[in-house]
Amino acid sequence: MQDIRPVVWEDGKIRLLDQTTLPLEETEIVCENVDTLVDAIERLVVRGAPALGVVGGYGVALAITQGAKEGWSDSQLHEQILRIRNARPTAVNLAWGVDQVIDSVGEGLERVLELGHKLAAEDEQANRQLSKHGADWIMKTTGKSKLRVLTHCNTGSLATSTWGTALGIIRELHSRGAIEIVYADETRPLLQGSRLTAWELHKDGMNYLVQADGAAASTIMRGLVDFAVIGADRIAKNGDTANKIGSLGVALACKEAGIPFMVAAPSSTVDLSYENGDGIEIELRSPEEVTNLHGVQTAPELDKGFNPAFDVTPGRFISAVVTEHGVRRPTRVKL
Repeated sequence: MQDIRPVVWEDGKIRLLDQTTLPLEETEIVCENVDTLVDAIERLVVRGAPALGVVGGYGVALAITQGAKEGWSDSQLHEQILRIRNARPTAVNLAWGVDQVIDSVGEGLERVLELGHKLAAEDEQANRQLSKHGADWIMKTTGKSKLRVLTHCNTGSLATSTWGTALGIIRELHSRGAIEIVYADETRPLLQGSRLTAWELHKDGMNYLVQADGAAASTIMRGLVDFAVIGADRIAKNGDTANKIGSLGVALACKEAGIPFMVAAPSSTVDLSYENGDGIEIELRSPEEVTNLHGVQTAPELDKGFNPAFDVTPGRFISAVVTEHGVRRPTRVKL
């Protein structure tokens, strides 16, 4: 299985694998300033909660580098760092990554970079550890040696520093010879499942099928799936989980079918400042992402699209939350 690193610091710049061009082209965006980085975050050149955490740490280093060249004042530097921190409001890890290094700005670029590299290394370690915990739990819970799994959106190497969260669990199961088939939801409107998850599954040599989001509930209810696993962009104290739009429908179908619905994320995604999911801000993206498909208009009016990027799944519909620290029931997420 190949390790893909979507975020790399190199020679004073952040190199991002451009996820908007996959699977047809493997290209990079080189961010030399804050404007380019914020644009890349907003356009989903880089996405996925853990990857955004790493970007947050490196983004502070990038702002320091640019500020030194352009003679920014302390207040200007702080303003630019906040632009990075607030570029994606639902995903807690971006702000978390900035917050892990911002207090060290006064110690200089090398110290901030040291902390940024540490974030990337710890994310990879956490992903690999949570994948083992999740794989152990699902094999014990289902009692099956061959598993049929459904996943929604992209949670692999592309969404992290490398390896993956929910897809990391699937990769771990695959390494044990325990995956029969993966159903990858296409993930409208930007098709992260068909463009990105399928690309990773293909590279890993797994048996998979891409399906329309609207097929997920039927696939589950027909008994074609043994469990579902998703990632998370923010997990509240009670286990309510914000993730890519469409995740809630998968959870409801799993609850009705009586199969496990698992959430996998590093502990940095658990936000104890939220008692529940009611207060989580849901990012609304451009209506044209819904009313266009690859530049072709698919609705009569371009501005008549409703495009929430995330939904919130109540903890009562979640069988298990998996972090690097182990597996917990949603009401016991505090780690």
